[in-house]
Amino acid sequence: MLARMVELLRGAAMEAKVVAAGGKYEAFGVEIVEDRWPGEGPLGGIITALEDAAGSAARAEWNLILSCDMPFLTRAWLAFLCERAAKSKAQVVLPYSTHGPEPLCACYRTDAVGALRVAFESGVRKVTQGLQHVTTEVLDEAEWKRFDSAGRLFWNMNTQADYEEASRGFKMGSA
Repeated sequence: MLARMVELLRGAAMEAKVVAAGGKYEAFGVEIVEDRWPGEGPLGGIITALEDAAGSAARAEWNLILSCDMPFLTRAWLAFLCERAAKSKAQVVLPYSTHGPEPLCACYRTDAVGALRVAFESGVRKVTQGLQHVTTEVLDEAEWKRFDSAGRLFWNMNTQADYEEASRGFKMGSA
């Protein structure tokens, strides 16, 4: 899945970095940013990514943050999400699916890192609770459904059975 996500991002002419524990994933040919809070959940990883972006020479205004366990994301959807974010005044632009907010398929302004870090340091670990400390723009089904005719855009894999189901979806051409 990580290899697919890196390929998807590179195909969209985006630089890809992976936030992970040190020593993992070097074989994928992508820069690894060591997670400053391993085992503390995705909010720590998001903050790590945003702090890395803030300290880089390029200092991107926006950062596309993705979980690598969403096999049905598409280049067209990601391009739309990034274009929408570039026009937004919010600090985070994220879709809202039938499962709720999708903060692991969202665009984060680099300047959101301060408020997210304060929330994290006060004990917040859930990304959705962290989002209460920044301005957000929510994209509802009307915004993203045209990229998701199969209803699987934000579906994620958590088990071996999920992986096998996703693999069947790719073989049938539904991805």
